[in-house]
Amino acid sequence: MIHVDNAIWLLMEKDPWLGPHAGDIRMHLDRYNDTRWHLAGDGSIVDFANGHHYFGFHRTDTGWVFRDWLPGADAVWLKGDFNDWEPYDHPLTSIGNGVWEIELEGADALKHGQFVKLMVGRQGNAFERIPAWITRCVLDESTMTLCGQIWQPDEPFQWTDGDYYGVRRPEAPMIYEAHIGMAQEEPRVGTYREFADETLDWIKYAGYNTIQLMAIQEHPYYASFGYQVTNFFAPSYRYGTPEDLKYLINKAHSMGISVLLDVVHSHACPNEGEGLNMLDGTDDQYFLYGGRGWHEAWKTRVFDYGKYEVIHYLLSNLKYWQEEFHFDGFRFDGVTSMMYENHGMDAFDNYNKYFSMNTNVDGRVYLMLANEMIHEYNDKAVTVCEDMSGFPGMCLPLDCGGVGFDYRLAMGVPDMWIKLVKDQMQEDWNMHYIWHEMTSCRPGEMAISYAESHDQALVGDKSLIFRMADAEMYTGMMKDYHSPSMDRAIDMHKLIRFLTCATAPNGYLNFIGNEFGHPEWVDFPREGNNWSYHYARRQWSLVKSPDYKYEWLANFDRAMTFHINTYHIHTSGPAENLWLDNDRKLVIFARGGMLYAFNLHPSWSQEDVFVNCRLTGPGGYRVVFSSDDEPYGGQSRISTETIYHPEDTEFGFGFRLYLPCRTAVALEKVEW
Repeated sequence: MIHVDNAIWLLMEKDPWLGPHAGDIRMHLDRYNDTRWHLAGDGSIVDFANGHHYFGFHRTDTGWVFRDWLPGADAVWLKGDFNDWEPYDHPLTSIGNGVWEIELEGADALKHGQFVKLMVGRQGNAFERIPAWITRCVLDESTMTLCGQIWQPDEPFQWTDGDYYGVRRPEAPMIYEAHIGMAQEEPRVGTYREFADETLDWIKYAGYNTIQLMAIQEHPYYASFGYQVTNFFAPSYRYGTPEDLKYLINKAHSMGISVLLDVVHSHACPNEGEGLNMLDGTDDQYFLYGGRGWHEAWKTRVFDYGKYEVIHYLLSNLKYWQEEFHFDGFRFDGVTSMMYENHGMDAFDNYNKYFSMNTNVDGRVYLMLANEMIHEYNDKAVTVCEDMSGFPGMCLPLDCGGVGFDYRLAMGVPDMWIKLVKDQMQEDWNMHYIWHEMTSCRPGEMAISYAESHDQALVGDKSLIFRMADAEMYTGMMKDYHSPSMDRAIDMHKLIRFLTCATAPNGYLNFIGNEFGHPEWVDFPREGNNWSYHYARRQWSLVKSPDYKYEWLANFDRAMTFHINTYHIHTSGPAENLWLDNDRKLVIFARGGMLYAFNLHPSWSQEDVFVNCRLTGPGGYRVVFSSDDEPYGGQSRISTETIYHPEDTEFGFGFRLYLPCRTAVALEKVEW
């Protein structure tokens, strides 16, 4: 339980601007305390989140038992392969509180791999449904809809990751965001095992210590990118079996790579018969009633986070992915939608937008409970928040009045880069604006920066390099091809990433393939593209070819991650602004004992860039990383042997260096 007065005091100390909203904050924290007490009393919220051990299909000493929560049903039947799909031969019994149950005698009454569905009766009608707690679904090709499947192999998966709870949290996340299905080059759906045996090696080589897996929870429409979930406990059948997913995670752990699940608890697919919508024949079993139960922009269902049975379902879902699959944490999608009655469809230009009648208090309380459960189950777990609103306290501990996330995604950074590249000439970029967006954080909170994610690569949009190179992506990526626009695109692809990563408060994220400038957008098979897989893949052959510039970009990205990891930049405190120059397009800063100098000017190579420093004692500085090195497509104009000796000048204590246009360097202190 939270000590409310103390939590409010700590929160106000972090952010005095919250003072006028102390009443709302108190109400939120009181609601959390009341809800938690009702759910678990003085006990553990982890012990409360055990629904997956009670509901669904389970072996017993005498056979099998199945249970589901269907409060609106008048009658329920189980059907499937086991009874030749007879719809009404196996009725369930109502055992109270909306729970229905059936016991089947004999170990072979149900068998691993058999297909099952429910028949639900309500007000004289009967309709097919998939159990809410099903752990495996596959496509029924006769109806082209999902069907539940019994999945309890006789031989459990043999984990070899030991005490995975205590060893997997990186000191700073370097996240590789990936989609299993599109992670291979052929025009088809990739598999868990292909990803494990082929893509993990690349991720490790590229210097990333965490993977964030998209589209794992089952979703019938592939083109939804996994964001319209129907079956929350079922890993997607498209990529293989649950054991194949475990194989992937187990192998990642053996390589020292953490695995986060991109979890979708912000909304649900509206399909009836495949997911939770109208599961028991009522509109508001899992979702808010009427219009509040619909996200109009997404055309999806909105959970009722104030209903205890819904909280039980969602918290159990999180524990299930940790317990059954050894996920090391979660990236929560669509948190803004969960936090506000208007789902965040407004500009958050003042603190009043965070509180008052716009707050979905139940949504906030659920997120607090979720973070408590995740971290209590595994104190090394990582939770990442996708919140466009910048809600204050999102990444503060619960006892400080926060929501409890470890990190927030710095969503303003990629929006800034796209806006600059799309709408302004590079000569007009404002260095003060860039610095502010890159380094601004909520007090006491940790954030992960990124130049672009999957959002910026979707069809209808363009990746950063595509925006900068445009049609030349198809004609100008041979190493012997040069033009002002193509050279600029290559250089700025490197600099945008390096500046984002070097200033990132506490971690960095990259979307699969963007590290080497993947040439095209992402578009999954759909009616509008004649169900093509052409844009739902990653062309690894491009980066492996010595003839293409993709190799340069990949080399640079790997060198960048190595530099950041080697010097522990993301755990060395915030970047310190030393000099911003709008006319010369210079950004110079210090971090972790290193000095960084960026020349973002499109054409002005500058011979006398002054670098201020805080050097104490004898020594100087030497370039240890340069974007202009030949392996990255540069001209090697910057020496890594020269020692720069600081001295007192009219501009302060420092030294001058040559910095060509569209280049950046990192300098390390050396002693003599």
